[in-house]
Amino acid sequence: MFDKILIANRGEIACRVMETAQSMGVACVAVYSDADARAKHVAMADAAVHIGASPPAESYLRGDVIIQAALDTGAQAIHPGYGFLSENPDFVEAVAAAGLTFIGPSAQAIRAMGLKDAAKALMVEAGVPVVPGYHGADQDDDLLAGEAAKMGYPVLIKAVAGGGGKGMRLVEEPSGFADALASARSEAKTAFGNADVLVEKFVTHPRHIEVQVFGDGTRAVHLFERDCSLQRRHQKVIEEAPAPGMTPEMRSAMGAAAVKAAEAIGYKGAGTVEFIVDGSGPLRADGFFFMEMNTRLQVEHPVTEAITGVDLVEWQLRVAAGEPLPASQDDLSINGHAFEARLYAEDVPAGFLPATGTLTHLQFPDTARADSGVRAGDAISPFYDPMIAKVITHGPTRDVALRRLSQALAQTQVAGTVTNLAFLGALAGHAGFGRGEVDTGLIARDLDGLTAMPDPNPRHAVAAAMAVAGLDAASGTTGFSLWSPLRRAVPLALGDTVLDVHVEVLGPDAQRWHVEGTTLTAEQRQGRWNIDGQPKPDVDVAGGIATVFDHYGVAYRAIDLLDVAASAAGDGNLIEAPMPGLVKMMFATPGAKVAKGDRLAILEAMKMEHALLAQRDGIVAEVLADTGEQVSAGAALVRLEDAET
Repeated sequence: MFDKILIANRGEIACRVMETAQSMGVACVAVYSDADARAKHVAMADAAVHIGASPPAESYLRGDVIIQAALDTGAQAIHPGYGFLSENPDFVEAVAAAGLTFIGPSAQAIRAMGLKDAAKALMVEAGVPVVPGYHGADQDDDLLAGEAAKMGYPVLIKAVAGGGGKGMRLVEEPSGFADALASARSEAKTAFGNADVLVEKFVTHPRHIEVQVFGDGTRAVHLFERDCSLQRRHQKVIEEAPAPGMTPEMRSAMGAAAVKAAEAIGYKGAGTVEFIVDGSGPLRADGFFFMEMNTRLQVEHPVTEAITGVDLVEWQLRVAAGEPLPASQDDLSINGHAFEARLYAEDVPAGFLPATGTLTHLQFPDTARADSGVRAGDAISPFYDPMIAKVITHGPTRDVALRRLSQALAQTQVAGTVTNLAFLGALAGHAGFGRGEVDTGLIARDLDGLTAMPDPNPRHAVAAAMAVAGLDAASGTTGFSLWSPLRRAVPLALGDTVLDVHVEVLGPDAQRWHVEGTTLTAEQRQGRWNIDGQPKPDVDVAGGIATVFDHYGVAYRAIDLLDVAASAAGDGNLIEAPMPGLVKMMFATPGAKVAKGDRLAILEAMKMEHALLAQRDGIVAEVLADTGEQVSAGAALVRLEDAET
């Protein structure tokens, strides 16, 4: 076994690898960028090496610098985590050339599966079923459009390199093919440096079921399947293992196909074979098709660990160190059910835009496993994926595991940034999902209901106001001086709405609150405040924001009434950056006439492209940012004015 390894990654996966490695007595070296100088994975490591500036291209993608850091610190092996250099065969070869061990598959295996078109051809040879489509090298626009017409719409355009939904577009009809192709190529070029695409027939009511495999370079085993069908824009949201509705016959067939795929390329280490499954009816042993193979550890690996009792990172270290596979296929079995929910910093009402911010509070319940790369006080950086944590639960049955997930999400506390926590809670409570009726279109079909904002709750406003005014301490009059009146206003804002909130202090343990015409009573009993007979939720106050930890977190803003008019100001003509990012393309030109919905610019942030559209008809008065410019959140990009009549 290795004495010391370097982890060529950051955040949650770097912390996850360290937990297992250090428990095995293996010392860990972290690498970090400028933005990550005080990050959790740096604090956890036995040693840490600075590798460059914040952008990934200047730090986590610098393979030569990372290899030198391993050599300088005496590490014997490099664990790539996922993302960044994890599936870069040139990096794998450079690691070996430096006399180090790459904890993962060979460069040859990565190349074999790295391009989706070549991988599918290889799978056809190996006898693994694949989705009908065009996987050729000729990338002529007319040819691709013709192939799409042959197979029939809807079709899916996919980047041949990479994954994670980047460079992927669903096309419903021929008229949308050209624009979708251009958009997919642009995003693929940015994300993977390769603009080539393939075109596949889109399976109606598709389910995304993947099989965890593990090989030693000669033989392989599978650790059963995961269902990853709950997706939004091809990004997984909640994963589970095993797949609901799975039959023994189909599990056997899928497992055998996945092992065949792994052994066909001499796979070594942890990998995932992803299949598209026809979910239009009961699962059938002939109703699944190879989609791609991820030659690395997957984000969702904890659900497999939960149902098998296997530590996949430990297996990675042991096999990379030359040990044989730790178990045979007959040794592996399924115990219960598990779910994983991906908690992100993102603005759901604004269309799931990635968000930034400093986490002023972060707490997870003891009843769930929470894999996280951040702590309270850490910043969500615009340079990297905005994941906060993965919340994982396990139970003897699917129903129990899902109930535990719902409970864990309800008890998770996050403040300092907007998140998708309420969205995850709505998904966990979705009736169809509860019945196991899942496919990749579920979220899109029910998006309005899953993202509906709850009605304002006066109890939440009182809890926030008590914290802002300092009236939630042991003595209810803490926020008042003796010469102050015992009635006062505590104005709050919820979104853009300023609330009329007043309090009357009736004594050290009693208060009467008035919220938008509703009267509530707060009383302290045995050191605990109750509002209208119900326990007051916990509240975090930081930076003028009071986050009430109920209904997945409700954020109120403490305001000064003198600032209300100023905060409402603005001419309504500015197109602003919704988040920090790079102006990938600026289409607006001064003097140009635009109509509502016209694309004015493309902002690249958090690995995704976001189109900024004109909100009304008008004339471009000013272009305030250039293509290639890095801008902050709220930066003015384009100013419109009324067209002359």
